[in-house]
This record gives sequence, C-alpha cells and structure tokens, in this order.
Amino acid sequence: MADIGASAAAVVAPVPASMPKRPGMLRRLVREPVAAIALAIVVLLVLVALLAPWLAPTGPFDNDLSVALSVPGTEGLMLGADGQGRNMITRLLYGLRATLMMGVASVLLGGVVGALVGFAAAFYRRIDGLLMRLMDMLLSFPAILFGLAIAAILGPGISTIILALSVATVPLMARIVRGSAMVVMRQDYIEAARATGMSDARLILRHLAPNCLSPLFVFATLRFGQVILLGSALSFLGLGAQAPMAELGAMASEGRDFLFFAPHIAVIPCLLIFTIVLAFNLLGDALRDALDPRLRV
Repeated sequence: MADIGASAAAVVAPVPASMPKRPGMLRRLVREPVAAIALAIVVLLVLVALLAPWLAPTGPFDNDLSVALSVPGTEGLMLGADGQGRNMITRLLYGLRATLMMGVASVLLGGVVGALVGFAAAFYRRIDGLLMRLMDMLLSFPAILFGLAIAAILGPGISTIILALSVATVPLMARIVRGSAMVVMRQDYIEAARATGMSDARLILRHLAPNCLSPLFVFATLRFGQVILLGSALSFLGLGAQAPMAELGAMASEGRDFLFFAPHIAVIPCLLIFTIVLAFNLLGDALRDALDPRLRV
C-alpha cells in the first residue's frame, strides 16, 4: 500500500490550472516497449470484456455433460470444458467481464469518496485531524476482513466484494489526494483566486482538483491491479460471485476439485488474473514515469 502512495505522490507537480497541458504524454507513454505492450493488453482485455456476448460461442450457462472436463483441443473445444460441461472460452469471457466490472466499480466508488474526503481535509483544516484519524482507523483493517464482515451482514455476492473493496480504497485515495492538495494549496495562484472572492466549490473544481489529477490517475491504475487480486481472492473463498455466475476467482475455486485430471479449469482463470494484474501494474508504473515532471526532457 505504501508503495502505491509513494508512486502516486512522486508525480505531484502543481501548475496553474490555466496553463495548457503539456503535449506528448501519450507519446511518452507508448514510446517504452513495456508500457506500449501493457497498454495494448489493457485495451484488448477491456474490448474483449465489452464484446463478450458477441464473442462467446455459447451462452454463459449452456452446458453439455457429455463433454465435461474435456481438456483443451478435444471435442472441438479450444480451451476445453469445466466440470459442468460449459465451454471454457465462454466462461472466461464472461468471467473477465465480471472481474473487470468489479474492479472498475470498486476503484471508481472508493476513489470518488476518498477524493472528496482528501479535498475536504486539505481545504478545511479544522476537520483535517478528524478525517485523517478516521482514515487511519479504516487503514488498520485489511480488505479481507472487510469482505468477511460485510459478507456476514449482507451475505456473499459480487456487490459485497465491491462494497468491501470500495471501503478499503477510500482511506488510500484520501491520503493521496490530501497530500497532493496541500501542496497545491500553498501556491500563489490559490491565494490570488481567494483574493478575488472565488467560492470554495469553484476554487476546488477549477484550481485544486485539476492539479491533483496526475497522482490520482497513477494511484487508480496501480490500485486497480490490487483490487482485482483482492476481489478474486475473496471470490475464491466463496464470498464473491455465486454459482452459476462466471467470475475468474470463483472459476479458479471451482477448478480446485479437478486439479489432478483437468488442471486447465483452475489454471487458465489464474493465468488471466495474473495477466490483468501485471498489465495494470506495468501501465501504472509507465503513467507515473510519463507524468513525473522530473523525468520530462
């Protein structure tokens, strides 16, 4: 967690909001081969997830018990079939869709709430101590415990995982945004804007928020990989997506019983999770380097 905070904080370089954006950020991002490959993988995964209903050869719940546990390449099944005789390609497409949706919802919800808390703490110093102590309290609870607690109250399900991961993301985002916003608040143009009588809401939206976007984007990208990993782990434990819904962590859990004679049922979803997390981590590192003003030439 601390590594993500340090990576995001490294790109804090406040500039006046009226200054035009420096061109070439995307060019700098794709100029590195590793970053370009990671970006291509991310784009491909998102497109495949969005087009899953059109790319899937069968329905997500269609099964044929006569081909159950078929290994890849047999019975006309490129990636084989699971224990219920469902096409693994179809299950992976819909599982990828559910996993990415879980990650996007968790990072978006937790990020928005955390950003609001961070801006409030930096702008209204009277409540800074109270908000940050509350965030410290939330940071002391691992996301796994949040998932267990919320599942005990609401019951298992993908919405439970999203809620748990969103709550776990809030304090991390709040600390990143607060640190960035406090740097921006010390700039002369903030004092000039206040002297003109600009309202607090307009000051935050026009000057404070735009100058905190770089570390926010870096954090969100790096956090996404962690959220996918944590969400898949919770689903693997039975707290997330419930059968017959396809989700990569749940699919890996279902494949545990067949590891010795049909390992592809568990191995392929795990490899896809690995690919997602690696691609987003590499992309986050590349974004940090592209947005770091100390690396601009």
